Amino acid sequence: MKKLIIVFCAACASYPVAAENRTLSLKQAVELALRENPDITLARLEEQRTALNVQVVKEPLLPRVFAGSGLAYSNGFPMSIDGTAPSIVEAKAVRTMYSRPQGLQVAQARENAVGATYSTAATREEVALRTATLFLDLEKATRAIDLATKQAEELSRVAALVRLRVGEGKEKEIEGRRAALNVARARQKAGMLGSQSRRLSASLATVLGLNPADTIVPASEERANPALPSSEEDSVREALNDNPEIRKLESDLAAKNLQMRSFKAMRYPKVDLVAQYGLFAKFNHYTDYFRTFQRNNGEIGLAVSVPLFANAQDEAQAAQAEVDGQRIRTELQRLRGRVETDTRQAWEEIGEAETAQEVARLDLDLAREQVNLLLAQLEEGKATLKDVEEARYGEHEKWMQLYDARASLERAQFQLLRQTRMLVAALR
Repeated sequence: MKKLIIVFCAACASYPVAAENRTLSLKQAVELALRENPDITLARLEEQRTALNVQVVKEPLLPRVFAGSGLAYSNGFPMSIDGTAPSIVEAKAVRTMYSRPQGLQVAQARENAVGATYSTAATREEVALRTATLFLDLEKATRAIDLATKQAEELSRVAALVRLRVGEGKEKEIEGRRAALNVARARQKAGMLGSQSRRLSASLATVLGLNPADTIVPASEERANPALPSSEEDSVREALNDNPEIRKLESDLAAKNLQMRSFKAMRYPKVDLVAQYGLFAKFNHYTDYFRTFQRNNGEIGLAVSVPLFANAQDEAQAAQAEVDGQRIRTELQRLRGRVETDTRQAWEEIGEAETAQEVARLDLDLAREQVNLLLAQLEEGKATLKDVEEARYGEHEKWMQLYDARASLERAQFQLLRQTRMLVAALR
């Protein structure tokens, strides 16, 4: 029966999960990613592990009580068993009163726990940016597929008109071939966009923690521009003051300094408070070797240990921690420079994207006016249907350029918000 259950569970695990079609807005996608993304889950688990590690390191500083028995048969002098005299019942309590290295190790563990929270915050921002970028690319690809399909239909109508004119002898044969080639290219473009859309959907589903076979469909929505910092200098200041990656490195540097100090503190004395109780028995021959016998025995006192010589291994580990600290300082300086550069670059990209969007909008308006003009001329007999279809094809190209410009602007805005740690709040 047990084997049948195991086989059934294995079959269920290997059975493919049915793919789903999910229509999501950008806000819904980001919320799902922040809740289900594997990278965020791993960061949270690491945060929990480092928080528990504080208790693990701190445990030797807390009282420890042991109880048991040292019961043994004695032949002659009652010798010690594991450092204590033979007894029916024994109990021992030990508490570290002073240990400088242990105290510094606890402080280091706390600092590592703080650093883990900064790492989780950085992961959340990074996942939000990755989700938003993939969503924008998928949204742009989806719109491009619709436009490419319409373009293929318009070029098909143009090709049909050209074939008719070729049959009537009003166009050369090469014009018919050129029209057919344009149709084939338009269909090829639509197919390539479809493949790109499926790849982007699988990548986005993976980031969202879903089945990669699920199809993500961007919901039709009009998004307002997110609130940005008031100026470039303000954004640089906010990016440097509140960047979780910088905070994480600063926390790592503080932890390394504490680790170096803990190794150097190994030369300090250690003081333990020790209390002990033992219930003795006469069959261990205590009355034969001692003047008096007492059944209940106890003691309390301090155990002090002082290192007499410096340990070369401790000094080497302290030097190694100091080298690691210098490496972190260098990384911190480089990260600060990169954050400032990326923030200023994001501002420049926003300005360029806004200009490109305005140019694309004006270009689209001109293309639409051209289509309206040709429609009016078609009614007057001054233009042909071929001219109108080709103008509509050009209008769709201008729509694609506008979608590209909008996506580039949003991507630059999200990058700036990522640097200033405002992205999650803006997208949610």
